[in-house]
Amino acid sequence: MSNKIPYKPPKFEETAFNCPFCNAYSKQSWNAIRTLNGLPLGNTRVCFCSHCNFYSIWHEGQMVYPEFSVIELPNEDLSQTIIQDYKEAASIIRKSPRGAAALLRLAIQKLCGELGEKGENINTDIGNLVKNGLPVKIQQSLDALRVIGNEAVHPGQLDLKDDVKTAMALFKLVNFIAEKMITELKEVDAIYSKIPDSAKKQIEDRDDK
Repeated sequence: MSNKIPYKPPKFEETAFNCPFCNAYSKQSWNAIRTLNGLPLGNTRVCFCSHCNFYSIWHEGQMVYPEFSVIELPNEDLSQTIIQDYKEAASIIRKSPRGAAALLRLAIQKLCGELGEKGENINTDIGNLVKNGLPVKIQQSLDALRVIGNEAVHPGQLDLKDDVKTAMALFKLVNFIAEKMITELKEVDAIYSKIPDSAKKQIEDRDDK
């Protein structure tokens, strides 16, 4: 149903990926940084995006500029308050993955509230969303990340066990929940809206029987 374009995060010496600035999947050109006498400046490289002409800086195989670079952009159908939480989490993931994960748990709680749940207990809310179409695998994934379940970390609280891998998974899950529960339903509504009124009446009459 969705025509979402797959996201390929920036990776050292890859010739094409989604640019951390314009987010377009585009060709990337790599160049060494050199001193005045022409010698390479350590293992530092500059990568130029062919789409927007902005550049990223890499040192020892890791992107050091811009500060957040391997995070998929938030789903455009998310509310602005959740998008702000998402972007703030992206901006601190390297310095504080625990802080990023805490913000994302809070974003998931808010998202549940916006989807018609109480927004108070993630365990209950996600269970109800599964009944309404959210894949059960999402519930299992969130449970594995200690977002729900008997050992759930309260949204907004730091968990000493959280790391970059946990935070990265939470970014993906926020977008996936939005994709399944908001974006895909909007696409279905858009298709249905194009059906002539006479055809809609026939469908309604059929469903009433």
